[in-house]
Amino acid sequence: MNTRFGAAAGPFMIWVVAMVLILASWQVLVWVTGLPPYVIPPPALAFSTLFDNWPRLSVLTGQTLYETAVGYLLGALIGFLLALAMGQIRVVQRLVMPALIISQAVPIVAIAAPLVIVFGFGLTPKLIIVAWIVFFPVVVNVLDGLASVDRDMLNLARLMGGGGLRTFAIVKLPACIGPLFSGLKIGATYAVTGAVIGEWTASSKQGLGTYLLTANAQMNTVGVYAAMLLLTVIGVGSFLLVFGLEVLMTPWRSRSTAPAWAQWKPARTA
Repeated sequence: MNTRFGAAAGPFMIWVVAMVLILASWQVLVWVTGLPPYVIPPPALAFSTLFDNWPRLSVLTGQTLYETAVGYLLGALIGFLLALAMGQIRVVQRLVMPALIISQAVPIVAIAAPLVIVFGFGLTPKLIIVAWIVFFPVVVNVLDGLASVDRDMLNLARLMGGGGLRTFAIVKLPACIGPLFSGLKIGATYAVTGAVIGEWTASSKQGLGTYLLTANAQMNTVGVYAAMLLLTVIGVGSFLLVFGLEVLMTPWRSRSTAPAWAQWKPARTA
């Protein structure tokens, strides 16, 4: 356990150092260019505005965070189940994959308008937009994981008495967990973008996206940067949360022995 968390602490510290370097670069840019605060406010002023307006911004952040989390979970679940169905039934994969590729070729902003017409202004279009962004990388990565399963392992599992369901659980499912988390991490970084786009096009409740538009229209540059900071925190925090879950759920990546549930041995026959 300590080894796993110790191995994960390094990447987390790299993220912290990277964020510090970004803020330092921001401050240096302000000093070098000499631009006024209404063009590029210094980081301290943006954080000060954030804290001064936190009672209001906390409510808006909660709304955007809710839309991001629920849409993300829906997209991840739909993508995972669809990928399993496509991986197990080739006919489904041949029929569905072209439609998935075409759906991703349509700009998400263009999809938002018909969703508003069909579902009206409210939560549903925003959740669909977030799920739409998330589910495709999950589908593609899980399919790649299922396709990379060693055929000799599958044949060996069948020869040793493993049925279809057990072979799937012991051989195929672990093979797609790593690719699944790759898709989940990609989706985590883009989910907040979907929530903001949904708020711009289909919002009946204010969130950070609508606040960003309002602040921009009012030339409230510091407010725009404060909203950007919060959206960045949501995106980075979502990625790190998924990364932490990956460390917990894939312990075999940091140790030489297989997890207990994977140490399957066929029952002896008389």
